[in-house]
Amino acid sequence: MCNFNKQSDETKAFMHLFMNKAAQSVGGANFLLALLESIRAYKPHPLTHPNAQIASNKTIIKWGKVVFKDKVDLLQSLLDLHRSSEKSVFNLLDEPNLKKRKKILNMAKALAPVKFQVVPQNPKDGEGFSFEVFEKIEDDIAILNPVFVAIFFCSTEYTKKALKYTL
Repeated sequence: MCNFNKQSDETKAFMHLFMNKAAQSVGGANFLLALLESIRAYKPHPLTHPNAQIASNKTIIKWGKVVFKDKVDLLQSLLDLHRSSEKSVFNLLDEPNLKKRKKILNMAKALAPVKFQVVPQNPKDGEGFSFEVFEKIEDDIAILNPVFVAIFFCSTEYTKKALKYTL
Protein backbone atom coordinates (compact mmCIF):
# COMPACT_ATOMS: atom_id res chain seq x y z
CA MET A 1 0.00 0.00 0.00
CA CYS A 2 2.84 2.41 0.76
CA ASN A 3 5.13 1.04 -1.94
CA PHE A 4 4.65 3.37 -4.89
CA ASN A 5 6.34 0.98 -7.32
CA LYS A 6 3.81 -1.79 -6.56
CA GLN A 7 0.77 0.42 -7.23
CA SER A 8 -1.33 0.03 -10.36
CA ASP A 9 -0.68 2.42 -13.24
CA GLU A 10 -4.08 3.99 -12.56
CA THR A 11 -3.21 4.65 -8.90
CA LYS A 12 0.24 5.99 -9.82
CA ALA A 13 -1.30 8.39 -12.35
CA PHE A 14 -3.96 9.55 -9.85
CA MET A 15 -1.38 10.13 -7.09
CA HIS A 16 0.94 11.93 -9.53
CA LEU A 17 -1.80 14.29 -10.69
CA PHE A 18 -3.21 14.89 -7.21
CA MET A 19 0.17 15.50 -5.56
CA ASN A 20 1.30 17.85 -8.34
CA LYS A 21 -1.92 19.88 -8.11
CA ALA A 22 -1.67 19.83 -4.32
CA ALA A 23 1.93 21.05 -4.46
CA GLN A 24 1.00 23.87 -6.85
CA SER A 25 -1.88 24.91 -4.60
CA VAL A 26 0.38 25.41 -1.57
CA GLY A 27 3.35 27.09 -3.22
CA GLY A 28 5.33 24.22 -4.71
CA ALA A 29 6.63 20.72 -4.10
CA ASN A 30 9.11 21.85 -1.45
CA PHE A 31 6.33 23.43 0.63
CA LEU A 32 4.29 20.22 0.43
CA LEU A 33 7.29 18.04 1.31
CA ALA A 34 8.18 20.33 4.24
CA LEU A 35 4.64 19.87 5.57
CA LEU A 36 4.98 16.10 5.27
CA GLU A 37 8.25 16.25 7.22
CA SER A 38 6.49 18.26 9.94
CA ILE A 39 3.74 15.66 10.04
CA ARG A 40 6.29 12.83 10.36
CA ALA A 41 8.09 14.68 13.17
CA TYR A 42 5.04 14.83 15.43
CA LYS A 43 4.92 12.01 17.98
CA PRO A 44 3.10 9.79 18.94
CA HIS A 45 0.94 10.23 15.80
CA PRO A 46 -0.04 13.49 14.08
CA LEU A 47 -3.77 12.65 13.99
CA THR A 48 -3.79 12.74 17.80
CA HIS A 49 -2.49 16.34 17.91
CA PRO A 50 -4.56 18.19 20.54
CA ASN A 51 -5.07 21.25 18.30
CA ALA A 52 -6.06 19.15 15.26
CA GLN A 53 -3.48 20.94 13.14
CA ILE A 54 0.20 20.76 12.22
CA ALA A 55 2.21 23.54 10.64
CA SER A 56 5.46 23.74 8.75
CA ASN A 57 7.21 27.03 8.00
CA LYS A 58 5.04 27.64 4.94
CA THR A 59 1.97 25.40 5.20
CA ILE A 60 -0.69 24.29 7.70
CA ILE A 61 -2.88 21.18 7.72
CA LYS A 62 -6.05 21.34 9.83
CA TRP A 63 -8.82 18.86 10.51
CA GLY A 64 -12.17 18.98 12.24
CA LYS A 65 -11.55 16.99 15.41
CA VAL A 66 -8.89 15.22 17.41
CA VAL A 67 -8.69 11.51 16.64
CA PHE A 68 -8.22 9.32 19.70
CA LYS A 69 -5.19 7.07 20.02
CA ASP A 70 -7.20 3.82 20.02
CA LYS A 71 -8.68 4.70 16.60
CA VAL A 72 -5.26 5.60 15.18
CA ASP A 73 -3.73 2.39 16.59
CA LEU A 74 -6.46 0.27 15.00
CA LEU A 75 -6.07 2.03 11.66
CA GLN A 76 -2.29 1.65 11.85
CA SER A 77 -2.59 -2.08 12.55
CA LEU A 78 -4.96 -2.53 9.59
CA LEU A 79 -2.58 -0.64 7.31
CA ASP A 80 0.36 -2.69 8.57
CA LEU A 81 -1.50 -5.86 7.58
CA HIS A 82 -2.00 -4.50 4.07
CA ARG A 83 1.26 -2.54 3.72
CA SER A 84 2.95 -5.20 1.61
CA SER A 85 -0.17 -5.80 -0.44
CA GLU A 86 0.09 -4.95 -4.09
CA LYS A 87 -3.56 -3.94 -4.11
CA SER A 88 -3.89 -0.20 -3.71
CA VAL A 89 -7.52 -0.49 -2.58
CA PHE A 90 -8.78 -2.64 0.23
CA ASN A 91 -12.05 -2.70 2.10
CA LEU A 92 -11.49 -2.18 5.83
CA LEU A 93 -14.74 -4.00 6.55
CA ASP A 94 -13.57 -7.27 4.94
CA GLU A 95 -13.09 -8.81 8.37
CA PRO A 96 -14.59 -12.23 9.15
CA ASN A 97 -14.26 -11.82 12.94
CA LEU A 98 -17.46 -10.03 14.05
CA LYS A 99 -15.95 -8.50 17.19
CA LYS A 100 -13.01 -7.03 15.28
CA ARG A 101 -15.32 -5.93 12.45
CA LYS A 102 -17.44 -3.98 14.95
CA LYS A 103 -14.33 -2.15 16.23
CA ILE A 104 -13.35 -1.33 12.65
CA LEU A 105 -16.87 -0.09 11.90
CA ASN A 106 -16.83 2.16 14.99
CA MET A 107 -13.44 3.54 13.95
CA ALA A 108 -14.75 4.17 10.42
CA LYS A 109 -17.82 5.99 11.77
CA ALA A 110 -15.59 8.15 13.98
CA LEU A 111 -13.26 9.07 11.10
CA ALA A 112 -15.86 9.48 8.34
CA PRO A 113 -16.77 13.12 9.09
CA VAL A 114 -13.13 14.26 9.40
CA LYS A 115 -12.05 16.56 6.58
CA PHE A 116 -8.52 17.87 6.11
CA GLN A 117 -7.69 21.33 4.83
CA VAL A 118 -4.14 22.18 3.72
CA VAL A 119 -3.44 25.88 3.24
CA PRO A 120 -0.27 27.92 2.73
CA GLN A 121 0.52 30.40 5.50
CA ASN A 122 0.93 33.11 2.86
CA PRO A 123 -2.29 33.41 0.79
CA LYS A 124 -0.20 34.50 -2.22
CA ASP A 125 1.29 30.97 -2.44
CA GLY A 126 -2.02 29.37 -3.42
CA GLU A 127 -5.50 28.40 -2.32
CA GLY A 128 -4.62 25.06 -0.73
CA PHE A 129 -6.50 21.78 -1.06
CA SER A 130 -8.65 19.44 0.97
CA PHE A 131 -9.27 15.71 1.26
CA GLU A 132 -11.16 13.20 3.39
CA VAL A 133 -10.25 9.99 5.18
CA PHE A 134 -12.41 7.71 3.05
CA GLU A 135 -12.72 7.45 -0.68
CA LYS A 136 -15.91 5.45 -0.28
CA ILE A 137 -17.90 4.56 2.82
CA GLU A 138 -21.18 2.68 2.69
CA ASP A 139 -22.89 -0.18 4.55
CA ASP A 140 -20.29 -2.92 4.00
CA ILE A 141 -17.59 -0.87 2.29
CA ALA A 142 -14.97 1.42 3.80
CA ILE A 143 -12.17 2.28 1.40
CA LEU A 144 -9.43 4.65 2.54
CA ASN A 145 -8.50 7.63 0.43
CA PRO A 146 -4.98 6.99 -0.96
CA VAL A 147 -4.11 10.66 -0.40
CA PHE A 148 -4.94 10.35 3.31
CA VAL A 149 -2.81 7.22 3.59
CA ALA A 150 0.08 8.84 1.71
CA ILE A 151 0.07 11.98 3.85
CA PHE A 152 -0.32 10.38 7.28
CA PHE A 153 1.04 6.84 7.00
CA CYS A 154 3.47 6.48 4.07
CA SER A 155 6.99 7.82 3.93
CA THR A 156 7.87 11.15 2.33
CA GLU A 157 9.68 9.07 -0.30
CA TYR A 158 6.28 7.81 -1.51
CA THR A 159 5.15 11.38 -2.22
CA LYS A 160 8.46 12.22 -3.91
CA LYS A 161 7.99 9.25 -6.25
CA ALA A 162 4.41 10.33 -6.94
CA LEU A 163 5.57 13.84 -7.80
CA LYS A 164 8.32 12.56 -10.13
CA TYR A 165 6.23 9.85 -11.81
CA THR A 166 5.86 10.29 -15.58
CA LEU A 167 2.59 9.39 -17.25
